[in-house]
Amino acid sequence: MHYYIITGASRGLGKALAEQLLLQPDTIVVGVSRHATIQHERYRHQPLDLSDMLAVQNNLFKVFPACPDAASITLINNAGVLGEVKYMGELPNEHFEFVFDVNVIAPAMLMNTFLATYQQHTGIPRTILNISSGAAQRPVDGWGAYCASKAALDALSAVAQKEQDLRGSGIRIRSLAPGVLDTAMQEHIRSADREQFSEAERFVGLKQDGALVSPAEAARQIVRWLQQPAQPQEPVVLRLADLSE
Repeated sequence: MHYYIITGASRGLGKALAEQLLLQPDTIVVGVSRHATIQHERYRHQPLDLSDMLAVQNNLFKVFPACPDAASITLINNAGVLGEVKYMGELPNEHFEFVFDVNVIAPAMLMNTFLATYQQHTGIPRTILNISSGAAQRPVDGWGAYCASKAALDALSAVAQKEQDLRGSGIRIRSLAPGVLDTAMQEHIRSADREQFSEAERFVGLKQDGALVSPAEAARQIVRWLQQPAQPQEPVVLRLADLSE
């Protein structure tokens, strides 16, 4: 069996990834989210709020199943939050804790536990895919915590991959920016105060022009790429547009 552990599997890209993978008969999907929105005989829901660090620490062991029959094991850190769209100096300090907990701290703990749990499963493909953002690579006003947290996730992915390469484990770790998807996060972005976000009209235009990628289409491309062998010299930090068809 091919095992996939997906955070944020209740909606958006996470749900689309789970549904795409469950089309294949030899897969088991463990969905990590607050609510279950998928009913399937090979879907296992693990309730967990990734913004609750105490709950994450106490329940991490439940996320990673024993996989004695595994043909491959993949962790997809998909869950993420934008937080409030406001300029620094006009935000409550708790905002930064919330965004970094969900976007960096929880994924780091999940990566760490995945590597510890499955390090002995040599001989099968093991992959960690972190869902990042193009905002990791450029400053976007009003998105300070989001940009910084996604940049941190990219850096964490690069360090973890270097460590696995030095150990010769064969584990693949990537950080992927999926582009502008038609999700609830985009609705939040389009409703932002124009005085707190200078790019608001551009994102409204993307929706009006039909330029947003559907989660289902992004999931199809990601799953197809995940199930191919890693390409020689493939960078750790990728964009959806970089994935070969």
